[in-house]
Amino acid sequence: MIQNPIYILAFLCFLIFLSEWLCKYTKLNHLSSSLLVILLGAVVANLGMIPSASNASPVYDAIFQYVAPASIFFLLLGVNLKQLKQAGMPMLIAFGVGALGTMIGVMVALQLIDYQSVFGANYAAIAGMMTGTYTGGSANFNAIALEYGMVKEGAIFTGIIVADNIMTTIWMLVTLSLPAVMKKFRNNPEAISKSRAKIADHSDKEQLSPLNLGLLIAIVLVAMFTSDWLSDWSATQGFAVPSILILTTIALILAQTSFIKRIPGAKLLGMFSVYLFLVVVGAFCEVTALADVGAHAIDILVFTGAIVLVHGIVIVLSGVLFKLDWSILAIASQANIGGSSTALALAKTFKRTDLVLPAILAGALGTGLGTYLGFLVVGLV
Repeated sequence: MIQNPIYILAFLCFLIFLSEWLCKYTKLNHLSSSLLVILLGAVVANLGMIPSASNASPVYDAIFQYVAPASIFFLLLGVNLKQLKQAGMPMLIAFGVGALGTMIGVMVALQLIDYQSVFGANYAAIAGMMTGTYTGGSANFNAIALEYGMVKEGAIFTGIIVADNIMTTIWMLVTLSLPAVMKKFRNNPEAISKSRAKIADHSDKEQLSPLNLGLLIAIVLVAMFTSDWLSDWSATQGFAVPSILILTTIALILAQTSFIKRIPGAKLLGMFSVYLFLVVVGAFCEVTALADVGAHAIDILVFTGAIVLVHGIVIVLSGVLFKLDWSILAIASQANIGGSSTALALAKTFKRTDLVLPAILAGALGTGLGTYLGFLVVGLV
């Protein structure tokens, strides 16, 4: 029965519901839905309630091949590059410094561990994934992971995600205290952003009609077909371009058009698709495979921690050298490491209403830029 496609899809959707419910209404609300849905997938797969890696279903292959790229496409449709100027030059400079710090951090972190022993032949892909996620969030992480087949490396993939969540939480605490601590050593002038536009709280609630649903699905399918075709064509010309990179570019181009901006529902479809993808990643985490990763758990933590630490050092040094507003630096850093949501939360915690919109826009820039930087690092290492 567990190989029945309808049974599998029903169970996967139930796990998505359960993870969201647990995060909203129980003491597990300190965990992210993304991490929880992976853990739930791993638990039920190891209990034999759904297929695992050793007896994987064709349903899983379909989700990796079609649903995961679609999730990235949908999320990128919310990146409006024209609004970036509203973030202000100080925020954009701080964000750029943070992205540079992430790239340097990845290079340094690789030297601190025996990366070929820990990650094997996947070390370059993992370096790119971490560059992407610490430039602007998990959409970049997933895009690079898909291209290099890392999503089927269930144990190591989940181990990295767990370490990522730990470091993201720690860094949230660091950035919360950064302005107060650094002002004691160097009280840089406060830069007030001209943008005080009121921004609604991030919400996963959107109106989705059959009209919009049909249109969005048609658009993503055409985009996926086009990106696959162009990737195959580029390979015949001797300069193979990853399909996911082409899909990312198409999504960013479409996101700038007024027509796409008027279609609601992309974020909702994107988040659900991400959860469906991640619960399958969890199903690939068999206990026997996790035991193998356990020996390298400390190395993975050192690797992710070193990336964030070097990023932080670069951010702080830039603040000292160029006398940048510490609150802007902290928010930009959080946009790198945690994405728009945590950057927004930080701006509100600092009671800097002038930095709410810049925080969101910096996070959006990271979502658009991170995949490109990730592939760049893959090529460099």
